[in-house]
Amino acid sequence: MKTMWKAALLAGAAWGAASNLAVAQEQAATEQGVGVEEVVVTARRREETLKDVPVAVSAYGAAALERMGASDITSLQQSTPNLTLQVARGSNSTLISFIRGVGQQDPLWGFEPGVGLYVDDVYIARPQGAVLDVFDIERIEVLRGPQGTLYGRNTIGGAVKYVTRKIGADPELRLKASLGSYDQRDFLISAKAPIGQKLAVSFAAASFDHDGYGKNLNTGAEHYDKDVATGRVSVEYTPTESLFFRLSADTTRDKSNPRHGHREVQALNVLGQPIPGGEVLPDVYDTRAGSGDSNRVENSGVSLLGQWTINDLITVKSITAYRSGNTEGTIDFDELPGAYLDIPGRYNDHQFSQEFQALFTGDRWQGVAGVYYMNATAAGAFDTVVSQINTTIATAGNVDTESYSAFADVSYDLTDRLSFSVGGRVTRDEKYGRVYRQNFTGIRSPLFGNNAAVPGLLRSSFTNKKTFSKFTPRLSAKYVISDDLNAYVSYSQGFKSGGFDMRSDQILTPNSADGYEPETVDSFEGGLKGYFLDRRLSLNTAVFYSKYKDMQVTQQTPVGASIASQVLNVGRAHMSGFEVEGIAKLAHWVSANVSLGYIKAEFDEYSALDLTSTPPVVRDFSNARVFQNTPKWTGNFGLNFSHDLGDNGSITFTPTASYRSSYHMFEIPSALDQGAYWLYDASLIWTSAQGRYKAALTGKNLGDERYRIGGYNFPQSAAVFYGNSVSAFYGPPRTVTASFEVKF
Repeated sequence: MKTMWKAALLAGAAWGAASNLAVAQEQAATEQGVGVEEVVVTARRREETLKDVPVAVSAYGAAALERMGASDITSLQQSTPNLTLQVARGSNSTLISFIRGVGQQDPLWGFEPGVGLYVDDVYIARPQGAVLDVFDIERIEVLRGPQGTLYGRNTIGGAVKYVTRKIGADPELRLKASLGSYDQRDFLISAKAPIGQKLAVSFAAASFDHDGYGKNLNTGAEHYDKDVATGRVSVEYTPTESLFFRLSADTTRDKSNPRHGHREVQALNVLGQPIPGGEVLPDVYDTRAGSGDSNRVENSGVSLLGQWTINDLITVKSITAYRSGNTEGTIDFDELPGAYLDIPGRYNDHQFSQEFQALFTGDRWQGVAGVYYMNATAAGAFDTVVSQINTTIATAGNVDTESYSAFADVSYDLTDRLSFSVGGRVTRDEKYGRVYRQNFTGIRSPLFGNNAAVPGLLRSSFTNKKTFSKFTPRLSAKYVISDDLNAYVSYSQGFKSGGFDMRSDQILTPNSADGYEPETVDSFEGGLKGYFLDRRLSLNTAVFYSKYKDMQVTQQTPVGASIASQVLNVGRAHMSGFEVEGIAKLAHWVSANVSLGYIKAEFDEYSALDLTSTPPVVRDFSNARVFQNTPKWTGNFGLNFSHDLGDNGSITFTPTASYRSSYHMFEIPSALDQGAYWLYDASLIWTSAQGRYKAALTGKNLGDERYRIGGYNFPQSAAVFYGNSVSAFYGPPRTVTASFEVKF
């Protein structure tokens, strides 16, 4: 527990430093009416102010997201403590997410994330297409730590809630156009209007396009380009004062070219000789990949919310949703014209979910209870093409999931100052998996059009079914120190069920057909939230200590011409740290935002099969393993200057700087690991006096930093057949965007 105390002391020091800073600023902030705006969130499935929620939550409204220049949800990692949200390696719109060291790097079908993504309370099961563009939005909430009680599915690390705009009573038509670097061309149209007294409709459509940051020097195609179209339509019906219905539908299509990454080392053939054209390219956004320039990701969904306010005490909700998605693309691991290690692939999935909630409110108590059901199928296929030995390994399969759960969370005010919350969820997941894997002689298998390929060794062919059940509790206590300051402590448990590895190779790992087991996180947290100096300063802090058990880790080890994939329950780990978020209103015309996150994450046990030994044996690798996508420090500082121009409107200027300390791409340290870096952004926004017109100029990564966000590591020392394939994927370069918006 020493690390817990260290984290608490560091959090206390940060709190004290921020408080002292605020005292120093008090003399300059004497203007009447200066104060920090109160934020309302629904982290506990009911509306509460951010200060009153005994959970570590970061909330961003539409105006704050605009000042940040947030084009999609990955921008949140720059300002949210201990958060990683990134575009997955080899993709344009697949999401990789980690909170406090818990997440899922591998987006293969059938694997489930450790951070839950919700759009209007609908769980999004697939990571493909989950890099949501920010448009027509009310707010985004990031809940840190296990959220197993109220959110359940795969929120062992936390949850990201994307809340779209409600229609409201006033009609509106909004047009927005953005032009910028790399021939950026973004367009948005949205409209909403009431129809009579009981019905209202809205729609929004957007396209996001820009040329590539680099080129495919082999084919001439754009590389790191964007070609996304999306739309959303909603209908709200209020037949009586106590009844409300909302029907929503959305669709997204991503036709951006595949991202093949950047070769980080010289390519080598099977004899260890340099491959012509396989040198390291000077521009990190360029490639020479030859596996193709075709990529398509489609997602769509429909949901129905029904709400009945029975009386002042009870409200019931029903949330029904269906979603489906398809992905067709390719990943070129070797970044060369030849197929030294190429992976064409396709995924498809669909999910149906139904949730019923009952919200209770009394004089001294409030809470929510409900049941949840989900039926989902994830399927796919891919070829592993190794041209140096004229071999293709074909892989295909599917995972069907039925999930049932019941949950409740109730808060009771023991006194006017002290309240307690008790919650729990019972979850039962039934999973059925089917895996097929076979060698073929030839370039590509019949799964991807080569019917002349000669079948060889059958590596896997099995079906299996497993059931996982778990009760996850949550306890918290909140004490109201004053009207403006609350303290809380909590214990929560998160659970992610087991499953089947779609890459299972029964030749190399015979037990892989048995699947892998669930993982759990037990988290202890304490925090202070409140306002100071007549609400000129807002501070939210948290300190946490978590125990990670039966941790699921994907490990891929080259063995000859094949790759041994294992999803392992490697053992135990612990994490501790603190988080500070603050807003200071320095004067009526300027405010400051600051966030700071610290985490220390270590393995206590890492038991895995060592496939490099003969025969393979189980070893404890804990001293040689590290947490991935978990920088020790994350921080952000920004200023927001505003000036009233009278009849000419108003103008705001927002410069920000964000920091991430060094972090690892995988549990095994490698040359792909990213060093510490800073990112600098700024936005300048003019708004007309009546709010009808708006113009903005936004700069991102103004220092033009080059930083890795993912990679593949198959060096020559591990597999001579793969062309010494070590490649990296990079975050966007410096961009500048000008936008104009008009409302009618």
